[in-house]
Amino acid sequence: MFETIINKDIELLIFLNNLGTVHWDGFWLFVTNKFSAIPLYLLLLYFSYKYFGVKKTAIIVILVVVLITVSDQTSNAFKYGFKRLRPCHNDSISHLIRLVKSSCGGRYAYFSAHAANAMAIAVFFGLTLKNNVKYLMPFLIFWAVIVAYSRIYIGVHFPLDVLTGLFFGSIYGFLFFTIMRYILKKIP
Repeated sequence: MFETIINKDIELLIFLNNLGTVHWDGFWLFVTNKFSAIPLYLLLLYFSYKYFGVKKTAIIVILVVVLITVSDQTSNAFKYGFKRLRPCHNDSISHLIRLVKSSCGGRYAYFSAHAANAMAIAVFFGLTLKNNVKYLMPFLIFWAVIVAYSRIYIGVHFPLDVLTGLFFGSIYGFLFFTIMRYILKKIP
């Protein structure tokens, strides 16, 4: 059964990755670049300041730093625990995919830190600001899914890597939101 899942994952990667065209490569390279989200992060910081003030925003920032660290390091632990090769490092399928960027990244793929980190931010800030900014949560979830898909598009992650990253990101985002809510209740 496990082998069947892996084979379907490979088939889905090849299908989705090969939907890409040179015309769209620049867009997806922009989306997958971690620095492209800086304007979004600044907007979330602004909303936090606007609705929570300086002291609570400082707590939020500290929690986000820890959130991303935990999410990222969990991904690394899984990558070195499972040691599933990235599609672009897997000689049996690398010739079947489009590697859009010049470098493939680290050797192992499972699971996607980009997907996990984006979803963690989306869930955390979506829940934190849900009463203040209408439609922010669906927008952030959509953004996280687009970031996650970009990893398949450029050929560096399997769909299962991305789905697992989205799952872990959701869990961590909710967990850190719960911690943040508890801490902020203690601060006047």
